[in-house]
Amino acid sequence: MIYLEKSQPAPECLVSEKAKASGDYKCGDTLNRIKDDFKNKCYICEYKEPVTINVEHFRPHRGDRDLMFLWENLFWSCGHCNNVKLDNYTDIIDCTDIGENIEQRIKISIKAFPMEQVDVEALDNNPSTLSTVQLLNAVYNGTTKLKSIESNNLRTKIQTDIADFRKYLFEYFDDRLDEVDKEYCLLQIKKHLKRAANFTLFKRVIIRENEVLRNEFEQYFD
Repeated sequence: MIYLEKSQPAPECLVSEKAKASGDYKCGDTLNRIKDDFKNKCYICEYKEPVTINVEHFRPHRGDRDLMFLWENLFWSCGHCNNVKLDNYTDIIDCTDIGENIEQRIKISIKAFPMEQVDVEALDNNPSTLSTVQLLNAVYNGTTKLKSIESNNLRTKIQTDIADFRKYLFEYFDDRLDEVDKEYCLLQIKKHLKRAANFTLFKRVIIRENEVLRNEFEQYFD
């Protein structure tokens, strides 16, 4: 999870659709707006351009039409994460609220070896932090036998992407690199650290955990 700003105002069609008996909260330009706001990545696992996409209700609506059509409650999720979350998590960190300061409340990492699990650590004892950690553990490390297979596939994607990120970090500090190649590495590192990138929080934790990397690259966090 990473902070992603929700655009305003809400799509006008949500009001009229809410008034209909069979109204659709995916009306008008709602889908494109949510896709753009969440950088076309799942807000939970941060997998960019997922092949299964759900408009997920951040707070489970359970038939409450106010929550069902509330713009601030419509999030972009992959099928895996939505099926893990369902309506079982009612108190998790809202990644669209900059005041929630999510990057200071959760540490997330994975070792660079096959079959490693994701380590999700709460950095405070806030109930919403603990609930978010529980959800992320389920998403990244699996619950049922089938979900564990999906989670393993997801972890492989994460490790592959982080390996590419680490490659540019190593190359950037290679004294044999000329200035042109170093600038190219810096450009790639910046791309990996953007909110719109795959698995951003994993990479930012890598930067924050190392003083040299932090001094060099934390300035590029958008």
